Amino acid sequence: MKKIAEFVLRHRRWVLVGWLLVLVAGVALTQKTNSRLVIDFSLPGQPGTQTANQIDADFHAGGKTAPYILTVTMPAGQTVTGNETQVGQTFAAVQQNVPQTRVVDEANTGDKAFRTKDDRTAYALMFYRFNHDPTAPLQTNNIRAALTKAAPPGAAVGVTGEDALAVGDSSGGNGVLAEVGLGAIGALAVLAFVFASFLALLPMVVAAVSILTTFILLLPLTYLTDVSFIVEFLVALIGLGVAIDYSLIFVTRWREERDHGRDNHDAVVIAMETAGKAVVFSGITVAIGLLALVVLPVPFMRSIGLGGALIPLASVLTTLTLTPAILGGIGPRVDWPKIRHENKASRSWSRWARTVVQHRLVAAGVAALSLGLLFVSFLGIKIGLASSSSLARNGHAYEALQTLQHGGVSTGLLTPMEVLVKTPDAQAVAARIDSVDGVDRAVVATGAGQTANGESIVVVIPDEETVNSSSVGPVRRVKSATQGMSGVIGVAGIGADQIDFLKAVYGNFPLMLTIIALLTFVLLARAFRSIVLPLKAILLNLITLAATLGFMVLFWQYGHGAQAIFGVHATGAVTFWIPLMVFAFLFGLSMDYEVFILARIREEYSRSGSTDEAVVEGIGRTGRLVTSAALILFLAFIALASGPGTDLKTFASALGFGILLDATIVRSMLVPALVSLFGGWNWWMPGWAARILRVDPQPVTAIASASG
Repeated sequence: MKKIAEFVLRHRRWVLVGWLLVLVAGVALTQKTNSRLVIDFSLPGQPGTQTANQIDADFHAGGKTAPYILTVTMPAGQTVTGNETQVGQTFAAVQQNVPQTRVVDEANTGDKAFRTKDDRTAYALMFYRFNHDPTAPLQTNNIRAALTKAAPPGAAVGVTGEDALAVGDSSGGNGVLAEVGLGAIGALAVLAFVFASFLALLPMVVAAVSILTTFILLLPLTYLTDVSFIVEFLVALIGLGVAIDYSLIFVTRWREERDHGRDNHDAVVIAMETAGKAVVFSGITVAIGLLALVVLPVPFMRSIGLGGALIPLASVLTTLTLTPAILGGIGPRVDWPKIRHENKASRSWSRWARTVVQHRLVAAGVAALSLGLLFVSFLGIKIGLASSSSLARNGHAYEALQTLQHGGVSTGLLTPMEVLVKTPDAQAVAARIDSVDGVDRAVVATGAGQTANGESIVVVIPDEETVNSSSVGPVRRVKSATQGMSGVIGVAGIGADQIDFLKAVYGNFPLMLTIIALLTFVLLARAFRSIVLPLKAILLNLITLAATLGFMVLFWQYGHGAQAIFGVHATGAVTFWIPLMVFAFLFGLSMDYEVFILARIREEYSRSGSTDEAVVEGIGRTGRLVTSAALILFLAFIALASGPGTDLKTFASALGFGILLDATIVRSMLVPALVSLFGGWNWWMPGWAARILRVDPQPVTAIASASG
């Protein structure tokens, strides 16, 4: 680290010129990178995805999408009865005028169930082709226009469905630039409080360069594999928070050394040797958590893991080169007015740490109880998709759904199954499925676009939405009932996707957890020269993650707060990909604070030889820093939560809560209490482990004398 610092200081101007070029390139290439991001939630090799792919290839409509629901409501005094021909022609006209769609209604199935109980509204399912472009608008406006043009005189039309309702919910959401702006304003306010000088602007500059660097690094990846559009939001917001945090750690240590009387050159070098080293370990830890996603057999999660890992790597690179280059030149001049000094540990945080050490059993008990209560709620988690009631609460899609529900139509219509069969066997398969428990009806459409390559699709409408792990029973029963039946090729649909995801992803979760835990343990064992501290850090992270998921269950699944804060009703489930994403990101991000705190405690222990004094001094030095860094990340996540869609709000709010929980209850109470309780055992490093890790051993015989 000293060599890196000396190199940067010696070639400071060239380093600055190099980063200026990167800044220009990033501005030029960011839009190109974003244009190459895609929407793809497929599960290669899983039966539901294979069936969906075949439907998409043969019919060019459906398979990978939940259908739009089209409605035609007759004028007052008129009913569907007597106007069946006109209504059927209306739906057929939409299929003819909107390409790559397939309509299933009363006219082509002969099933009179495609109308409400009051006989005023007729409806149809319109299957459409999945679009991988995240910037492409939905076809709802085109469909509504075609419906209006073809509808009987005086009739009202509507378009609803899972996607249409989700867009209705997100219409007021902020775009990524607005989110970054909100996050940056909040971060600048925190930095202004921390530094009380123009030095607060430095981490903002480093963060801007880091974000653009990440987009540059991401561009080649988009040519090697499809990268999820979700990465754009993660790079912008999490990149903002992480880069500012790392730069904040570095600049604060530089300032501390300056306040101790060191000249600017030496202050930069020492900051690199101490804070810079902690930043490297933190960045690697975050990257490990994200790279572990590549073991999951899901392309979009693998791409998020690969793309997300670029965030801490770019942040580390900019922090260790751009930050010292700026500090080595204009740092002392920018640190004006010099109101706050760093030559002494924070009195309030030192006092807090001393209280925790003195009452360590009470502190550990209170923290454990708080986490335990959240863990209990985690046990009730349901994995799936948000229910329709938590999506749009106004707009055309919501109004159309309300019309159907008031007419006695179940929301199971939103999540039909598509059973791909050989055409000669279609009616027999439909008759068998129609008797399955939980199925409202099974229909086979005929006519234009309803057969391809000798295949037809049996559309199965369940009694209720099949959107989560507790509601996919009808899908399982349909799959079981059709297994081995003549002509049945496979079952596709949202419910089938849920079953496949639970099997493919959560079945591989133990492997992902093992990889993260093992790599993190080795990394931290070398960093802290201890066996106990890494084990404690990993266990505390897992407990924090479970508590965070418990918050998601309470806040989103049960709706305790989601309505009041976001105007979103209880989702009934946590979207299938969010728990794993929260785990991957939060494991590394929360480990950041563990590394920052324990690195300083280890440094103070090496100096004093007293564990308790090391805890007090370490927390006194890092308490304000860690809480400020956590607040910056929290504000970035709040900005992310202002974006479109319930899923994004769920993901961002979970990360924000997890960061605050980790920085307060866990790192400010539980960590110092446990380190104090363990005493000299914190630093135990047996000889066999020391040889493997290539560090100095700390035998048991030395522990007694090392206890504080």
